Amino acid sequence: MNKRFQKQPVPRRFRPAPLATFDLQNAIALHQRGQMVEAERIYRNILKASRNHFDAQHLLGILKHEQGRNAEALGLIGAALKEKPNEAAALANYGVVCNALKRFDEALACCDKAIALKPDFEAAFNNRGLALYQLKRFDEALASYDKAVALKPDFAEAFCNRGLALYQLKRFDEALASFDKAVALKPRYANAFYNRGNALRELKRFDEALASYDKAVALKPDFAEAFYNRGFALYQLTRFDEALASFDKAVALKPRYANAFNNRGNALRELKRFDEALASFDKAVALKPDFAEAFCNRGFVLGKLKRFDEALASYDKALAIKPDFVEALNDRAIEMLVLGRLAEAQRDIERAIQLAPRNPRYYYTLGQITRYVAADPRVAAMEELVHDATSLAIDDRINLHFALAKAYEDLGRPERAFSQLLAGNALKRSQITYEETITVRMHSQIQEAFIPELLQTFQNVGEPSRVPIFIVGMPRSGTTLIEQILASHPDVFGGGELDFLSKVVADIQPSDNNLEVSRELLSSIPSEQFRQIGESYLAKIKRLAPAAARVVDKMPANYLNVGLIHLALPNAPIIHVVRDPVDTCISCFSQLFTGELNYTYDLAELGRYYGHYQALMAHWHRVLPLGRILDVRYEEVVANLEGMARRIVAHCGLEWDAHCLAFHQTKRSIRTASVARRYAAPFTRVQWVTGSSMKPSSRHYSLS
Repeated sequence: MNKRFQKQPVPRRFRPAPLATFDLQNAIALHQRGQMVEAERIYRNILKASRNHFDAQHLLGILKHEQGRNAEALGLIGAALKEKPNEAAALANYGVVCNALKRFDEALACCDKAIALKPDFEAAFNNRGLALYQLKRFDEALASYDKAVALKPDFAEAFCNRGLALYQLKRFDEALASFDKAVALKPRYANAFYNRGNALRELKRFDEALASYDKAVALKPDFAEAFYNRGFALYQLTRFDEALASFDKAVALKPRYANAFNNRGNALRELKRFDEALASFDKAVALKPDFAEAFCNRGFVLGKLKRFDEALASYDKALAIKPDFVEALNDRAIEMLVLGRLAEAQRDIERAIQLAPRNPRYYYTLGQITRYVAADPRVAAMEELVHDATSLAIDDRINLHFALAKAYEDLGRPERAFSQLLAGNALKRSQITYEETITVRMHSQIQEAFIPELLQTFQNVGEPSRVPIFIVGMPRSGTTLIEQILASHPDVFGGGELDFLSKVVADIQPSDNNLEVSRELLSSIPSEQFRQIGESYLAKIKRLAPAAARVVDKMPANYLNVGLIHLALPNAPIIHVVRDPVDTCISCFSQLFTGELNYTYDLAELGRYYGHYQALMAHWHRVLPLGRILDVRYEEVVANLEGMARRIVAHCGLEWDAHCLAFHQTKRSIRTASVARRYAAPFTRVQWVTGSSMKPSSRHYSLS
């Protein structure tokens, strides 16, 4: 609420006694300076002397409204109106209090009566717009705000409120222009800068939105909502640490701010701090037990923490609150897919498509679960969407192209499938930053750093455990198949793609750029630090499966860390999975990855990356002891399963077990691109709650 008084002359027909007039003017002066206690004392003294004094009742009512005591305010202004039922200013202010009490129809009636009495009453048109806005009659609210600014062209509050009506009508460019007018008229108007940021956010102009939120919090340092939406802008700019700090500020200012705890959890999720993210989502649902979006996000991080039953329970809770919550249906379908419960996954995603037939992401998920067949109406629906693709957001267009590529592949139309892949990958490439020079430098520096002399110097200084098993290679090379064979052994736990090694190194040897590996840096590391890396890594994987004799880490990108693995865990088996280079690269190009595999969206860049990978693996074979790495060709595993499975098991120092041949019967979660056929499940979706506290400003008019 705008609490500034608008001075007006006392109507000539009302002539209080001179002493009362003096006291009233004194009270108004105190009121305007914010000295509420002294002002109230004088208003009440006037009312003792003259019980039905119109001005004292009216102004005391405004004072009570400003103190948040709206029931008292309504009674006082109502009593004043009994004395003067046709006083336009009092009617308008009575409407303001009705708005505050959510009695919007009464507020509207009061404003209409005030305008009938005083057709040029710009404040009444503004407050009429406020009532209509709250009644969700946004077109009528806009017309009322337009009348207010026509009557008073420097009416900053009305321009701000007009912008909000336009925002609700999704006319974001016009809303932005109205907010710009408000801040031009009133440069220290924090609410207008905040709402301006929201309009810029909707226009995807996140840098400008951030600047507007920054201005709002500079003007109003306790503006929790502005810190909240500032965090969202930073999130969109992938500045996740800063986003987290902004959400932290919002909840510090407003400790029961459930939406901010939810989005704080999303920022922590992006930072892969899943335990902390879970705690933040837990706080959100504790504060707001019907918070379906937070339950959905909570399910996601529980899945990342491999607490699958709890993840499904959280999705179930979201859907119990909001049965038609398509995002939760999609995400629960993905979790079911991970767990191999394909029929349930298909049921959920088909329901999502029914509810949102123009959302390509759900067709994409369906493609992970089932094969499209001829005359499937969903293929026609996707083709229709392609013809109207310009109306879709870029992320939706990307999902659409990859989904349709999968459909055409299923239908035996390879040329059409590849055309869709070219379009989808080109759009995805336009969204990301990939510096090929960094890739070249990284591979070169690793080879220059890990030379035979260095490896000999630090031979056998690491943790001697044989518990970890590393599977490395390119994405889509068959690493999941090899892990599944090993995980079918009774002594082996399949850990999936673990990022533990990079985290351990970052904890022990912090660096602004972990890609900068040099011979000098490695030579300067104390030998005991390699053992410390091995011990820390071992502690992390043992927490996954304390009873397992072996734990598999199948992070393909660990091919970059083979030298470090050899030094930190000298007895840990390393298996390098190789597949035909063309098949590997085409499979990567067919994949909408959820991780940062930014080299896969351009065929030329992908081919060159494959060359760097081959060169580095050749280097490891040259500098490491013979037999340290077992090369496994995917095609040979397919052609000779038992022979290759026996080699793999023997390399890991395990006794042969026939269960390894029945790997397809082993029940375990697989959270990779191989989860169903050839396509990855889109795990990146996050539910955001934004745009809170976008409330129009009302303006009080009082006598003076």
